[in-house]
Amino acid sequence: MLEEVERWLGTRSWSVTDRPLHGILAAKRASGQSVSVVLPALNEEETVGHIVAAIRHDLVQQVPLVDEVVVVDSGSTDRTSQVAAAAGARVVHRDTILPRIPAVPGKGEVLWRSLLVTTGDIVCFIDADLREFSSDFVSGIVGPLLTDPDIDLVKAMYDRPLGTESTALASRRTAGQGGRVTELMARPLLNLHWPQLAGFVQPLGGEYAARRSLLERLPFPVGYGVELGMLVDALHLVGLDALAQVDVGVRKHRHQDGQALGRMAAAIYRTAQLRLARGHLVRPSLTQFERGANGFEPRTYSVDTEERPPMAEIAEYAARKVA
Repeated sequence: MLEEVERWLGTRSWSVTDRPLHGILAAKRASGQSVSVVLPALNEEETVGHIVAAIRHDLVQQVPLVDEVVVVDSGSTDRTSQVAAAAGARVVHRDTILPRIPAVPGKGEVLWRSLLVTTGDIVCFIDADLREFSSDFVSGIVGPLLTDPDIDLVKAMYDRPLGTESTALASRRTAGQGGRVTELMARPLLNLHWPQLAGFVQPLGGEYAARRSLLERLPFPVGYGVELGMLVDALHLVGLDALAQVDVGVRKHRHQDGQALGRMAAAIYRTAQLRLARGHLVRPSLTQFERGANGFEPRTYSVDTEERPPMAEIAEYAARKVA
């Protein structure tokens, strides 16, 4: 590990307990900054309501840390929108944001468009499939941005147990086995090509917060490459010392099957490739196999090849800021 990264781990890696909530609130009042929480959601009716309710109860009603909770629905076919709205979120449908640019499927697309429908100086992204959610996920990663003006982006770090066993033994056994795409794709890429980022425990985690002033200058890969792309681009734009991570405990969520993980890995590799060379892809697709009636049958999926430009370059966003 680089000496710079070892130093960074000692000065930019914290626990959620390092910043008591009363101190974070005092810093928020003193700075006058506002906080938006965004949940990108696609068919998450089972979990999105609990997350929204916890944030609103703990960080809106009990203490005024969060100024708005926005769920951006990216085309759900279940009751995600209704459940989120009933829990107190403002729900916005992806296709109604910036209709001049037709929306494409993908998590990064939703995060990018969310900048146009939120107002916070700090924007906090939380995945909508978390189980046993704690509002510490929000206060933990927002805290450094409110208390330290030199920090621009904060990622959550946590254990990611694989499976649903509840015993202490099972928890210890499976604690490090979640995040398979991180260990098999993202971490090797970062260590080999961007070793300054080797200290991030969960580089692909969907829980992170950043200053709007940074987010609006970043390009957004439209798909699963958004987290890696954002981390690499932020490193080049603001430097390692402006990035940080906070331990928030344990993250439990729905796990994808192996083939879905393969498609995620391909998108992440593609995102890294573009940042390494900004060259042309030879074959932006991935073929996988499934057993069918006649043996193994190929299934070919396109790999995300599109990125959205920095929001600061979008006329509608610039007009909103002027207004």
